[in-house]
Amino acid sequence: MTDPAPARQWPKAWAFLALTALAGFQAFFLLIAMLLCVTTVVALPLLPRLVAIARRIAARERERTGRFLATKIPPPPPVAGDDLAAVLASREARAELKWLLFQGIVGLLVGCVALSSATGVLQNLVIAGFWWIFPETRTTLDVLIASWGDSLYAVATAVGYGVGGLLVVPPLARWFARSSATRLSPSRQSLAERLAEVTETRAAALEAHGTELRRIERNLHDGTQNRLVAVVMHLGMVERAIARDPASALTMVHTAQNAATTALAELREVVRNIYPPVLVDRGLSGAVASLAAHCTIPCTYDERPLARMPAAVEAAAYFVVAEALTNAVKHSGAERITVSLREESGVLVVEITDDGHGGADEAGGSGLVGIRRRVAAFDGTTSIDSPPGGPTVMRVDIPTGL
Repeated sequence: MTDPAPARQWPKAWAFLALTALAGFQAFFLLIAMLLCVTTVVALPLLPRLVAIARRIAARERERTGRFLATKIPPPPPVAGDDLAAVLASREARAELKWLLFQGIVGLLVGCVALSSATGVLQNLVIAGFWWIFPETRTTLDVLIASWGDSLYAVATAVGYGVGGLLVVPPLARWFARSSATRLSPSRQSLAERLAEVTETRAAALEAHGTELRRIERNLHDGTQNRLVAVVMHLGMVERAIARDPASALTMVHTAQNAATTALAELREVVRNIYPPVLVDRGLSGAVASLAAHCTIPCTYDERPLARMPAAVEAAAYFVVAEALTNAVKHSGAERITVSLREESGVLVVEITDDGHGGADEAGGSGLVGIRRRVAAFDGTTSIDSPPGGPTVMRVDIPTGL
């Protein structure tokens, strides 16, 4: 299948390179700001924020370049942490910084080529038509226009810019888009590691799902089912007692009623553990506020506006907060806990901080492994900072898919 004619390709290619010039300006000034942070040292703590801005620009350009090439450029995995050490340790962040250098230099140049082709046509046509208003007018090729005959030079120059743009801009746009896509795509090593990680998290998700199903089955079998069997037995006894001694049947009715009430409460507890009804009634923010209010340790909830998210994401975040608060109450010795929820670029960020003695150990059966597995099932990340003496900070990032 052959490519369309250059004239048909030119508008799309020119628009792509024009926006590339804008992204190139942004990348260029961002590189200068990063260089100033490194050289002045005092501003070095600002570097991670600039890297975060660079990654947002890269994400935008990844999507735009993918649309131009009619393909999807896979994003890199998120950086585990937002401090300078985490950024420098991330191969993906370093690769995007290299792309930023490419965008700030090459992207700016090719964008200017596209812009100059259009502005050259427009400028020379204006000179050809209005040379008589501005004496000593010269074309962009420095040819003096002093008569209507000379204006033909300006028209010819405009035609040259137009033909050059038709011939140069489309292939230049394709070359730059492919080069940029190569630099924005994860490396083969990253893809291999990502595949291994996805395989591991899928296996963990299946294991967690199986464990959850077995827990629900055990609760129904050992609790609710036994209560309902007892209700049936008591009702049978009531039926026989009514025929012999109606007065004694009342006590059995009360016993059956109590057993039915207990069974109903246990059934509600099982359902609540599958998907808490408070999420339906009050949303994630209200549900977490309820958890904070009922925590036995004074708990502050940093409430921020949150849009409704997929039910599975809200349930995962709710159980993460519930398990983290339970762990803090049991193991941390904290006097105060802070819970924060916010949404950042399609990722739900959950942070739980306590002022306890620290030293949280995932191998100690504190439920942290369960939290990590639950979050990993959503392709999210869990980081725990718990030095001896505290404080303990748990951060969970869950992609919302929105």
